This record gives sequence, C-alpha cells and structure tokens, in this order.
Amino acid sequence: KGQPTQFHGYDTLKHEGAKVTALYVDGSEVASVKAGDAAVVVLDNTPFYAESGGQVGDRGELRNESIRFAVEDTFKIQADVFGHQGELEEGELKVGDLVQAKVDGVLRAKTMRNHSATHLLHKALREVLGDHVQQKGSLVDSEKTRFDFTHTAPLTKAEISRIEQIVNQEILVNSATSANVMALEDAQKTGAMMLFGEKYGAQVRVLEIGSSKELCGGTHVQSTGEIGLFKVVAQSGVAAGIRRIEAVTGE
Repeated sequence: KGQPTQFHGYDTLKHEGAKVTALYVDGSEVASVKAGDAAVVVLDNTPFYAESGGQVGDRGELRNESIRFAVEDTFKIQADVFGHQGELEEGELKVGDLVQAKVDGVLRAKTMRNHSATHLLHKALREVLGDHVQQKGSLVDSEKTRFDFTHTAPLTKAEISRIEQIVNQEILVNSATSANVMALEDAQKTGAMMLFGEKYGAQVRVLEIGSSKELCGGTHVQSTGEIGLFKVVAQSGVAAGIRRIEAVTGE
C-alpha cells in the first residue's frame, strides 16, 4: 500500500524535496529509522528506476542536512509504488521528511548502455538466425547484458561475428533514440516487437533504437554511439531450445 511514486528518471538523476511517504523494516511499516538500520524507503517522487523488464534497480543515495541513506536497490512494492532499499548511514529518518534523491550516474550510464545494446542484439539475432528468435528472458545491469532466446543450436563463430558487426554498425551510425508513450493498439500498428508473456498496460512506451522498435519501460542512451562498443563474451544453453548470450559494452 501507499501513495504512488512519480518516476522522473527518464529526464533526471536527481530530485529535490522528495517526501518520505512510508518506511519499512523487515517488511513491517515503521514511523522512523535510525542510523545503522536496514530499511525500505517509499518516496512520492523519485529519479530511481525500479527493477523491471530485465533492468536492475538503480543505486544511489537519499540525503538532507541531517540524514544520509545509501540506496542499494530499487524495486516495485506494487506496480506504482517504488521501494528504495538500503541502510541509513547517519541521522534519523521519519515519514514526512524531505530528501534529495540522487541516482549513481556512473552505474546508471553503464546499465543504460547494456540495455540499449540488448535491443540491438535482439534485432541482430533475428536478422542472422531468423524470425523464430524470441526473447525468453534478460538481465541488464552495469556489468553486462544477459539475453535468453529461442534457438536450437549453439551459435557458430561466424554467426557471433556477424551479430557483433551488425550491432557495432548501428552504434557507429550514432542515430538518436526515441521513446513515445501511446495506446497499446497504436503501438501494435507501428510493428513494435512485443515480448511474449509480458503484461502490458493500456498505455505503453515504444522505444526506437537504430533499426530496433520494441515496447520497453527501461532507461536508454540518447543515441546509439553512447554504447561505445558491443562484444559477445559468452554463450550457453539454458534449457531445451533456449540459448543464452552474454555481452559487454562501453569500456
């Protein structure tokens, strides 16, 4: 329960005067937490991305003159209520307090590069292997992208090389990305990729990156060139007819 969290993280990594609307310790609601306590903080407004769509939650800190709270993860308590999980490092934090919420920009940038590359990878896999390729799961964090997809055989060296080439060509073009919120039916008409098993609301976000067009609520680079470089580092089989690729980007 709790009032909805307004997410501002597509446009900014810092929000001033975010109000603490709820606090949880070990799953129970509390009125305040003191230094050394591990807790979950709910805010009315936040720039922190809550884990969803394969993208991990943001890290960073909440602070004001008297408190500092280290955010180690952000997740959804409900669809529209974000929990900032971490530890109060100093002071006493109470429901109703105002804080500055600041995302770790370096980690976010690395995660965004990997997430944007995942979209280009998905498109390249379909181009090289065929339209039977469907996303079956993904994990995107600051270290890598891990992508599971339907395909029956291990990828050959030539196939991996071709996939890397396609993605890196998209990066070199440095085309701007665009995100548009629209009705689900309108999104379907644009031909955007929709992920199997994903629950979509009436309004969806259509993300265009290079030649890829997918529904996605995640955070992404402004243009493909920001990804820097894309390199496949591992592949494996995770289940019958499902392959996994791991890749890195940027530095």
